[in-house]
Amino acid sequence: MKKLLTMCALAAVGGLVACGGGNMNPDGGTGGGSGGGTASGGGTGTNDFSTSARILAHLEGKTMVMQGDDIPTSPNGFNENIDFGASTQCYQKVSISTLASQFTVTSDLGTLNKMPDAGAVGMCDRTTKANTVMFTSMSVLIENVANNGECFDITSTYNGFKQEGRGSISADGKTVTLELYFAATGHRCADGAVGATGVQLATQAGPVAFTGNAKQVYRLP
Repeated sequence: MKKLLTMCALAAVGGLVACGGGNMNPDGGTGGGSGGGTASGGGTGTNDFSTSARILAHLEGKTMVMQGDDIPTSPNGFNENIDFGASTQCYQKVSISTLASQFTVTSDLGTLNKMPDAGAVGMCDRTTKANTVMFTSMSVLIENVANNGECFDITSTYNGFKQEGRGSISADGKTVTLELYFAATGHRCADGAVGATGVQLATQAGPVAFTGNAKQVYRLP
């Protein structure tokens, strides 16, 4: 198991979802703290978010930011307190800028106070910045928009990995909630609203029920 966990920790983000054995749950429970904020977005309002084009047009040229309690305890479906090496999901702040309908993601990583072995459970310190990484998307697909943006499916493809799931945008256009995973099922709007139960994470050992909080809440100016 230790060897397998080490291999997982060394894997790139896109390959992380293929790791794990029969006893390894990527989520590892709900983790510490509450996280994920309280906004759900959607609903009625003066803004028209009825299509993917209108949602992307609203985001164009803006930067949305996730920090503090808006960070979920299991970003992308992986517990922030578990050591996945370079792919550890411990964040201080994440900023997403939209230009030409593409996302540029700047992630300020938090500090994981951990045991020395990969896969060990430690504690994510969101207040102490460890490093910054950046990714620019190759494509951002928003589809199946429902109820003026109350739920939409989203797939963001980057070099070597992708994020997929569902999202929502608030009626005033100032809050975007994204529930994203590297590889999963039951995570689209057809399966339920943002944050609904029933998500299964894809692992080598087979589907694993996700029980944590993966709702990333972003604020716009």
